[in-house]
Amino acid sequence: MKKIFIFDTTLRDGEQSPGASLSSQGKIQIAIQLAKLGVDVIEAGFPIVSEDDANAVKTISKEVKGPSICALARCIKKDIDCALKSLETSQKPRIHLFLATSEIHRKYKFGKAKSEIIRIAKESVNYAKKYISEIEFSPEDATRTEKDFLLEVCQTVINEGANIINIPDSVGYALPEEFGQLIGFLKNNLDEKIILSIHCHNDLGLAVANSIAGIINGATQVECTINGLGERAGNASLEEIVMNLVVRKDYFGIETNIKTEEIYRTSKLVSSLTGIMVQPNKAIVGENAFRHEAGIHQDGILKNRATYEIMNPQMVGIPESQLVLGKHSGRHAMQNKLKQIGFNIEEEKIDKIFERFKQLADKKKDITDMDLIVIAEEETISTISVYTLEYFHTISGSSTIPTATVRLKKGNDLFEDASRGDGPVDAIYKTIDKITGCNPVLKEYKINAVTGGQDAQGEVIISLIIDKVNFIGKGVSTDIIEASAKAYLNAINMYFSKKNIFKKG
Repeated sequence: MKKIFIFDTTLRDGEQSPGASLSSQGKIQIAIQLAKLGVDVIEAGFPIVSEDDANAVKTISKEVKGPSICALARCIKKDIDCALKSLETSQKPRIHLFLATSEIHRKYKFGKAKSEIIRIAKESVNYAKKYISEIEFSPEDATRTEKDFLLEVCQTVINEGANIINIPDSVGYALPEEFGQLIGFLKNNLDEKIILSIHCHNDLGLAVANSIAGIINGATQVECTINGLGERAGNASLEEIVMNLVVRKDYFGIETNIKTEEIYRTSKLVSSLTGIMVQPNKAIVGENAFRHEAGIHQDGILKNRATYEIMNPQMVGIPESQLVLGKHSGRHAMQNKLKQIGFNIEEEKIDKIFERFKQLADKKKDITDMDLIVIAEEETISTISVYTLEYFHTISGSSTIPTATVRLKKGNDLFEDASRGDGPVDAIYKTIDKITGCNPVLKEYKINAVTGGQDAQGEVIISLIIDKVNFIGKGVSTDIIEASAKAYLNAINMYFSKKNIFKKG
């Protein structure tokens, strides 16, 4: 089966991603993980840029075993010397020379004729070849370079000793069909012993598609970055390219050396160390890549995962796919989640739990395990509710006296009253006291966030002393005032239940 080399340029292109911040130590950590991932080549940096870059390449060359270690250099003698020095301790050193060849670059960047570009490329490769055997050459902006001139440049550097020719779509300009045709053209006209490489940017969102087109048309190395990091809109995403080849092996018939179960771990490390978060809908490694919320999808997944999952999450190192409970979820998914977290609930109670679940889902985007636990506990642990909260309304503000109106139900009777307090919660408590006839002492009041996020449920736990007896009440809601009212009423109901007082009013 045909094999493709994976050239990772996260430490060079990825570092240039706007907003990224990566220390030398961070680069080394990522390089070690990239070796575990199984990449064939690590482009460790651009040594001439700074002493920090040069030191990072030196350290990675010394400490990271397995992949070839590559250093980038312009076709300038001082760049080449700096790159060569940084690679001195590498067991598999490679230098990557680049020179822009397109008309727009020749005219505005260099002010040089084609013949001068040929001369510079020839002399640079010839010089580097005296000191290193593995030379990669990139005609920058290749996809906007005249095809015949591009071929001439490539043949020139091959004659001087370059053994890897990399074709960059430097500004993400190419379309998959034309990029594939360009690679096919070069494959048919260059020495077949040469490694033909591709390097695609994502300006039009086509980096992965172009890379796949290049592979189909004969490229034997693909350059890419973890999470698709890179300048502007980024580079081709390593994980997307690799998993295309894995999932559709039946079509491509191509293998890589990548240990796919290390993909997610590598993605998380790069995200953490660069400070660039992965978008939730990012393919393969995004938070939502293996999460399902739609009820129809969840039902299909529960019956057979292959209905809506074309790859196993464990393949990329994610422990398991998730059924995300939300307003689109169905009864089947909720019941399945309850079983997973240890609740075996009778069928007659499931409907009530599902009703409360849907009510909460209208307030929260995602329902967590803890949300479901709270609902299940409240519905399955039997308590006698003498009073139930029908309604409350509070008025509060920096220049307003806090006031609360509360309506409670006891049997078939409704009771409503209002009170002022030191705050909205205190006003509610005083109103409940007036309606129930209780005069408890609030001993303790605690608020806990039982779920995460800005839309988290708050749990209020209170301790009331009534008739010298301590009663604990708990209330849960996304509205902390409502949770406070529920907790207070819960404690009072426990008091009445214990005393078995069922008198009206």
